[in-house]
Amino acid sequence: MPTDKRKTTVARSRPEPLAGGRGRRTTTKSIAAAFTTSPNPPRPAGRRPTSAGGAARPGRAFPAAGGNPRQGPEKAKEPTSFSKQPASERPYSPARSSIQTVGTGRRRHEERPGKPERLHKLLANSGLGSRREMEEMITAGRIMVNGVPAQLGQTVSFGDRVKVNGKLVPLRFSERLPRVLIYHKPEGEIVSRNDPVHRPTVFTALPRMAAGRWVAVGRLDFNTSGLLLLTTSGDLANRLMHPRYQLIREYAVRVLGELPEDAKERLLAGIELTDGVAQFSSFQEAGGEGANRWYRVALAEGRNREVRRMFEAVGVVVSRLIRIRYGSFLLPPQLKRGQHRELSEAEVRKLLVDLEMAPAFSSPRPRAR
Repeated sequence: MPTDKRKTTVARSRPEPLAGGRGRRTTTKSIAAAFTTSPNPPRPAGRRPTSAGGAARPGRAFPAAGGNPRQGPEKAKEPTSFSKQPASERPYSPARSSIQTVGTGRRRHEERPGKPERLHKLLANSGLGSRREMEEMITAGRIMVNGVPAQLGQTVSFGDRVKVNGKLVPLRFSERLPRVLIYHKPEGEIVSRNDPVHRPTVFTALPRMAAGRWVAVGRLDFNTSGLLLLTTSGDLANRLMHPRYQLIREYAVRVLGELPEDAKERLLAGIELTDGVAQFSSFQEAGGEGANRWYRVALAEGRNREVRRMFEAVGVVVSRLIRIRYGSFLLPPQLKRGQHRELSEAEVRKLLVDLEMAPAFSSPRPRAR
C-alpha cells in the first residue's frame, strides 16, 4: 500500500511544543536550557506582541530580523522586562541565583583585596597557627611566597601565592571577626593534630571550615578534662595565652590521700620545678569522700602538666583534673563532655575590647551557611 509522503514530511517538520501544550512533557530543566542556549528566548504562552504604547496589535506579527525594507531599518526594541509579567508566567532564569555577580565578575561573598600585611601575622590570622609558630616555620624555610623562600618581616599583598609545606593556602586579608568556641574536652583526647600513636584528637569533634583551621588556646593533657577555648585567629589565641595579660586558669583537683599540713603554704608561696618556680594564686578545699579530697586552685600561667607536677612536689598524686575557668570564661554546667558552644558576635566583640584588639577586627564575620 503506498505511503503518503506528504503527511510524513509534515509530521517530521512539526515543531515540538516548549511548554503549555500537548506532546512531549516539559520540565524546568528543558525551559532553562531553552533560555540559556537559544539566541531568541521564547516568549511565555498567551502573551501577544505589544506596540510602543503598550496596546496589543492583533493580526500582526513582528517583522523578521532586519525590519521591513519599506519602512527603513527597524529600531532596536528594548527587551521585555520580566518584572511586568505575572509571577506564574515568568520563565526560569539563571540570573536569579542566590549568588549574583557584578561587573567585575567577583562574587558577592568574596573578600575584597586587603592592604599588604606581614606574612607571619597574616598566616596567624588565617588560622594556621600562632605568630611564633609562623616565624619558626619561616626560619625553617617551610613557607614559600611566589616560589621564593619567605623571609622574616616580609609583607605580602593580595594575589601573592603563599605555600606552607608545599601546599597553597588561602589568605584572609579581610579583617572579619574571628570565631571562638568553648569546648568541654573529655579525658582520652589530645590537643594536637600530630600524634605518633594516633590517639583521638579534639579537632575531630569541631565544626569543619572551608578555609583556615581551629587554633587551641593552650593545651590540656590526655588525662585532663574541662574547658578548652579554640579560635580561628592565631593572633587572638596568642593574646589569650600571653603572660602579660595574667589570665587566670582555675582547676578542680582530686588527690588521693591526705594533703600534708604545710603543703598548702608551700603551694601558695611557690614550688621549685625543673622549668622554674610555680605557685597558685588561690587554694580552696572543696570536700571529698573516703580517701579522695577535692581542691580548687588557680594560677596565671599554663606550663606543661604544671598543676600535676606541683602536687607531686608536695608528695600527693592527682587522680583527676578538670579545668573549670579560663580568664572570664567559665565551663557552662549544661555543656556536656564532647560538646561545644560558639560565642556570639557580641561576645567576641567584648572579648576583643577586653584584650585591646577591637580596632584590628572591624568587619562582621560571614554568616554560617
